[in-house]
Amino acid sequence: MAVATHKPTNGRPTSSATAESAAPEVTEAPGIPPVPFDHEQLAIRRGDRSGLYSIVAIHSTALGPALGGVRLWGYPATIDAARDALRLAMGMTYKAAAARLDLGGGKGVICAPPGTKVEGERRRAALLDFGDLVESLGGRYITAEDVGICPDDLIAIRERTEHVTGLPSERGGSGDPSPFTAMGVEAAMRACCKAVFGEPDLAGRTVAVVGLGHVGSGLAQRLAEAGARLVVSDIVPARRALADELGAAWVDPGETMLAECDVLAPCALGGAVHAGNVADLRCRVVCGSANNQLADESLAGVLAQRDILYAPDFIANAGGLIHVYMEITGYSEERATELALGIEETLGQVLATAAERSITPLDAARELARERLDAAAAPALRD
Repeated sequence: MAVATHKPTNGRPTSSATAESAAPEVTEAPGIPPVPFDHEQLAIRRGDRSGLYSIVAIHSTALGPALGGVRLWGYPATIDAARDALRLAMGMTYKAAAARLDLGGGKGVICAPPGTKVEGERRRAALLDFGDLVESLGGRYITAEDVGICPDDLIAIRERTEHVTGLPSERGGSGDPSPFTAMGVEAAMRACCKAVFGEPDLAGRTVAVVGLGHVGSGLAQRLAEAGARLVVSDIVPARRALADELGAAWVDPGETMLAECDVLAPCALGGAVHAGNVADLRCRVVCGSANNQLADESLAGVLAQRDILYAPDFIANAGGLIHVYMEITGYSEERATELALGIEETLGQVLATAAERSITPLDAARELARERLDAAAAPALRD
């Protein structure tokens, strides 16, 4: 196993590392762009059972154990999977801190060969291998469901480690977190509409939902109930049935990002807003559930220059994290709902700060998160 570790100083990650063994280089391969490495730990292990690489990135444990889902996905190279884990883990740190949860940020990846499906015995083997890696981290990282993973997969991982959350309710867990993610994104949209249009009501607003997976489909249903006009797409043609059911306009997946709408909601993979399309977006708000919606964080400034309001994804999509966090602390659906709906107020504060200080909402959201991280570091500094 390759492990790169930063020892936290005063509760914060440091900016230099000592490799316990040969850690992979994560700055030169094509694919996912380079990621700044200010993480506490990067652990990579090739599974004895499956032969697939399992990766866990821990960005920070300043506020508590690092929590973040594991995704099973095909990457051009293992280096891209490592970069993906690193950038997603950093986002989880800020998401937990901004949501005022006592959690750090981490992420897991099972690296599949590009263009292949990992099924049957090999899938089970890969999940058990990943569970072994999680267990080796001694509770510093808690895993959950993410792209390419289903509740049954978590059950398999649970065979090898207890550091799993988001298990099915029949297994003593809190169940699928995606409805709470969708709830939080809808709440974030209301905050955005209030800032842009002067009132939070979504009725009559045109919303383009890009991706109808677990969260996107739930979000589309909520928006339809709220009276929004929907434009939707997905790379899975069968999901057009949901569009018909909701009375939504179906658009080719390659065209949805450029749909004319009030709110654009990227709900699939990251990097949906990139240098190739940012100048052509035809929306007033970008607010979705996908992690890392901006291919490059500098695009936050480009969106601001175009008078397009960007809701930082780690604020808007925190509902799922809140849900699984409640499983750890003692689940209460009422409390989880309250906190997910509270994203509207949190984002409203972020947008107000951004407007007052003439900074981007992304910068304002990061400042909110850093305030909690700095407060966690303060006692150690006094000691």
